[in-house]
Amino acid sequence: MHELGIITGVLDSAKDAAKEAGAERLLKVTLSVGEMTEAIEDALQFAFEALAEDDPYVKGAVLEVNMVAPKSECLECGEVFTHDRFHMFCPACDSFATTLLEGRELRIDSIEVDMPDDESGMPVEDNKGEQCR
Repeated sequence: MHELGIITGVLDSAKDAAKEAGAERLLKVTLSVGEMTEAIEDALQFAFEALAEDDPYVKGAVLEVNMVAPKSECLECGEVFTHDRFHMFCPACDSFATTLLEGRELRIDSIEVDMPDDESGMPVEDNKGEQCR
C-alpha cells in the first residue's frame, strides 16, 4: 500500500509549511492525484485519517482528493485526448505513439490552517513579513 507512504510525505510537507507560517493547526489538505499513479482514493483517505488521529497538530483535519484523468497527445496526428489507464491509442488515427500530458501528478494544491489570533484584532505577520489573518 504505497498510499501510506504518499500521505506520510504529504503530511510532512503540509505540516512544515503550516508551522513555517506560524499556524496553530492544520485543518485541510487538498491534493491532485493522477489516475496513472494507481493511487486509490479510499486508501489515501484511510491513510490520512490513520496518521492524523495520532497527531494533535493534524487531528480532525480533512483531506480533499481531486483525481486527474489521463490525457495524452498523439505524436502522429497531434490529437489531444483523455483516456483510461489501459487504452492509450489515439482515437483519431489509432496510433500507439502517444505521450502522456496529465495523469501522473501528485501535487499538494492547497492547505488550510488555523492561525493564532492577535489580541489587537490586527493582522499578524508571518516569518516572511507577509500579513496573515
